[in-house]
Amino acid sequence: MQAPELAVSRWFNTPAPITLAALRGRVVMLHAFQMLCPGCVAHGTPQAQRAHALFRDSGLAVIGLHTVFEHHAAMTPVSLEAFIHEYRLTFPIGVDQPAENGPIPITMARYQMRGTPTAILIGRDGGIRHHGFGQEDDMALGAIIGTLLAEPAP
Repeated sequence: MQAPELAVSRWFNTPAPITLAALRGRVVMLHAFQMLCPGCVAHGTPQAQRAHALFRDSGLAVIGLHTVFEHHAAMTPVSLEAFIHEYRLTFPIGVDQPAENGPIPITMARYQMRGTPTAILIGRDGGIRHHGFGQEDDMALGAIIGTLLAEPAP
């Protein structure tokens, strides 16, 4: 299955908006999180930051997606900006665009995410190669990333 394009209302840590189409040919790790999600704060977001630092020069693009489906009033872009600064996150982070009818944001719905944290790995060809939910082991996720990085560009 081809990865659907991201629907982002605002970006942090990047000078210009990011599209998956522009990243074709690279491996992408999409880390969906909420700043009030304990599993995201304790495990998922630090894991994404480590992947960003470790694979920075290897062709992996790590993208955070702040996808708010609960506690909307508490998780505003202003609060997210403080969170990014406080946790020293350096990878690009987009705010998932809210849906017009319902609490589930657009990108979260497109990818049929069950919640946060969610880690999605997209191959160089733009296809979804891994769709994980919850806490995932660093070594297991790293092995999948390594396998995808070793594949030739299409």
